[in-house]
Amino acid sequence: MRALYLECNMGAAGDMLLGALYELLPDKAAFAEIMNRLHPEISVTFEPASSCGIAGTHARVLAAGQEEHSHDHHDHEEHHHDHDHGEAHHDDPHGHHHDHGAPEHHHSHGPAGHHHATLAEITAMIDGFALPETVREKAKEVYTLLAGAESKAHGVSVGEVHFHEVGALDAVVDITGVCCAMALLGVDQVVASPVNLGSGNIRTAHGILPVPAPATASLLEGIPAYMSQVPGELCTPTGAALLRAFVSSFGPMPPCTIRATGYGMGSKDFGRANCVRAFLCDTGAAEGPNDQVCELKANIDDMTGEALGCAMERLLEAGALDVFYTPVQTKKNRPAVLLTALCKPTDADRLAAEILRHTTTFGVRRTDCPRYAMAVSSETADTAYGPIRSKTGTGYGVTKSKWEYEDLAAAARRAGVPLAKVLEDLRR
Repeated sequence: MRALYLECNMGAAGDMLLGALYELLPDKAAFAEIMNRLHPEISVTFEPASSCGIAGTHARVLAAGQEEHSHDHHDHEEHHHDHDHGEAHHDDPHGHHHDHGAPEHHHSHGPAGHHHATLAEITAMIDGFALPETVREKAKEVYTLLAGAESKAHGVSVGEVHFHEVGALDAVVDITGVCCAMALLGVDQVVASPVNLGSGNIRTAHGILPVPAPATASLLEGIPAYMSQVPGELCTPTGAALLRAFVSSFGPMPPCTIRATGYGMGSKDFGRANCVRAFLCDTGAAEGPNDQVCELKANIDDMTGEALGCAMERLLEAGALDVFYTPVQTKKNRPAVLLTALCKPTDADRLAAEILRHTTTFGVRRTDCPRYAMAVSSETADTAYGPIRSKTGTGYGVTKSKWEYEDLAAAARRAGVPLAKVLEDLRR
């Protein structure tokens, strides 16, 4: 079983994660070429760097021939490496740059007169990248998490969140690059340490805010993290969004055999190694659980079928992995249903609150369950019925594949034939 362990002792940021994963790739030149073909205005270099005598890689992104921080105003408050958040972008003490997505309510322009990109424009850009569909979909998922956190932090709709053009391009490269590197590494599980947030304050257009920034704090809900004496913002919104999207559990490194180590470097000197460290590991024979899932349960005896159906829809929309009802007999001989919602551990607190919000129950039970999970990949095949996706699961000495039901059903409707007919023809 191949695993990836991310050591976030100096926080996490998109370019540091990108640099660390780059060092683990067997064909670095080919990956760099992929990154430099993403967009005509993007140039990506992977430069040797060091911190406290440790050699690593700094991922440098130029958008329209310049780095985003060349547009920022660098403010400092009580020697805490503060940075300007007022134009939907900022520098951080790692020496890289990140988009905080502060909304531009009037579609205004930044200090250099640059366009501000919406989430829709960014997802359209990602759709145009010459990358596998699974990579593009994952990158859009991460950017949607980022925009959602900015929306919540600033009290506006997701559609009102605008990203500074240069900062947006930079973050798109960080996010897309990490998604692409993860796909190339083909790991079955990603585990990370608790995340160092740093300390101090950030000067913004709205005033001085404490670390972590509001969007980062929102993305880190349910993720183990801690404040430290290191001055500055160590975990950025982009880094937090990537951790939430890829990491299945947080804690110490599991027992494993280390196959390779990558160091993604920041450029600031803190007197300690300023890097994200990534370990590519083999966890031995795949005999035990390799994942974690939470079961949230509640007995309900006073809701109609329609109301229960609505609650299920809302929980699935909120990110539950699955929701189902089981008939049970409760106290006072009442027929009832047992609601069970499956979710990632990092989403459990939020989903429990959603259950309380959308059902009549007064309490939700939580069970943390180790899970045996296969590594799942997806591909699209051209068939007589048009493109149809399939997914393949591998692990524990087993490989299995199946067609995606929604694609099968759509193909059957278009052709005016039964679903069984489509399946039969595909088996041939």
